[in-house]
Amino acid sequence: MGKIKQFWLESGCVYGYRNVTLYLQDDGELCGKNRVYHIMKSAKINAIRGYKRKASFDGGPVHIAAPNTLNRGFNVTEPNKVWVTDFTYIRTHEGWLYLTVVIDLFSRQVVGCTMKSTPKADLVIDALLMDVWRRNPTDKVLLHSVQGVQYTCSNWRSFLKEHNLEARMSRRGNCHDNAVAESFFSLLKKDRVKRKVYKTRNEARSEIFNYIEYFYNPVRHHGTNNGLSPMKFEKQYFENLESV
Repeated sequence: MGKIKQFWLESGCVYGYRNVTLYLQDDGELCGKNRVYHIMKSAKINAIRGYKRKASFDGGPVHIAAPNTLNRGFNVTEPNKVWVTDFTYIRTHEGWLYLTVVIDLFSRQVVGCTMKSTPKADLVIDALLMDVWRRNPTDKVLLHSVQGVQYTCSNWRSFLKEHNLEARMSRRGNCHDNAVAESFFSLLKKDRVKRKVYKTRNEARSEIFNYIEYFYNPVRHHGTNNGLSPMKFEKQYFENLESV
C-alpha cells in the first residue's frame, strides 16, 4: 500500500492500477494488476478521468496542399522517419495560451514544443525549429499536420523545404487522422490542465514544460512502447542497434 500511494502521488495522482502495476514491477515487486486494482479500490485511490469524447466522423476532404499519405499508419519502426504536429489552447486568467507540439511517431516522444499567446504561424514553426535542432535528421522526414492556415502559409512551406521535411495533412474535420497528437493533448489535459485554470500564462508554461520534460517523456508509461516511457523506448532501440 505504501508503494502504491508513493507511485500514485509521484504521477500527480493520475495513474490508474495498470500504470501503478508497471511501476511496482519495475521496483521488483511480484504482483499482478488485479491485486493492485483491489488494493487501490479498497483505499479509494482513483486515477483522474479524461474528458468525454465528442462524436466524430471518418470522412472529410484531403487538403490540396498536401495529401494524407500517412493514412493513420501510426506504427513506425525507426526514429526520425515520421513526425506529427498539432496545437491546442490552454485557459488562463490572462487569456488563452496556445501550445504546439511535434511528436516522433516511433516512440511518441515530444521532441519539439512552443507556447505563445497568439496562434500565428511562428507558433508552429518555432516548435518545429526546436525539433530540427534537437534531432538533426539526415534523411527526409514526413511531417503530418492538421489543415489550417498555420500549416499552409508561405513561411511554413519554405521552412519545410529548407529542412528536408515533406508535408502531409489530415482530412478536414477528422481528428482521427492525427490521433497521436490528439492523444497527447488528451493526456496532458487529463493529467494536469483539467484540474485548474491557470492564473497567468507563465504559470501554465512552467507546468506544461515540466510535465513534458520531466514526466511524460522520461517517466510516463506508454502502451505502444511495451510499457516504457518514450525516452526509455528510444534508448532501448539504440542500445539494441549497438549490440547487433
